[in-house]
Amino acid sequence: MAEPRFRRRKADRPAEIVEAALAVFAEKGFAAARLDQIARRAGVSKGALYLYFATKEELFRAVVGQVIAPNLRGLRDLLADHPGPFHALLATAAERLAVVVSAPALGGVAKMVIGEARNFPELARVWHDELAAQALGALTAAIAAAQARGEVRAGDPRAYALQIAAPLVMGVIWRETFVPIGAPPFDLAALARQHVETLADGLLLEAGR
Repeated sequence: MAEPRFRRRKADRPAEIVEAALAVFAEKGFAAARLDQIARRAGVSKGALYLYFATKEELFRAVVGQVIAPNLRGLRDLLADHPGPFHALLATAAERLAVVVSAPALGGVAKMVIGEARNFPELARVWHDELAAQALGALTAAIAAAQARGEVRAGDPRAYALQIAAPLVMGVIWRETFVPIGAPPFDLAALARQHVETLADGLLLEAGR
């Protein structure tokens, strides 16, 4: 027997509230976002929202944990499971990361964290612990493994990981900050491909090609 409609609807509410919070945070920022705006976007009362989330901080944690982090877990698993060669892994990982960061709402929330971290350090802590440190750590481990196989030249693997990720991060910041005022956008997928090919010349030893 099919589950009654109202029960299915009630079960969906937390996810709908989280999706609404993602949109409002991306549009308004953290300080300016109000719980009644999020409730209205989700199609629930403010009282119903409080049944699931007591504060904006809880909602932000849910946005990161339920919406953004799952998209990065696939990338982390790819980095952990790929045996090599590193050049193939680098190209695939950069392409996958470009898809993840191309989502407009993710960029808006990332910009929010950067802009409001001084006043709301918990935002930066959650973003670092759940996203940035996880992604950078997985890429660092993959680079260290490639160095051990003789595919990547000697150097600090964590610094290499930051070098690999930095252009895409900058591309997102550019999109969120300057494109709205008329600056031409960058194609993040094309940027990732060009960056990988350029970086490979300096990073890879012959065994890694």
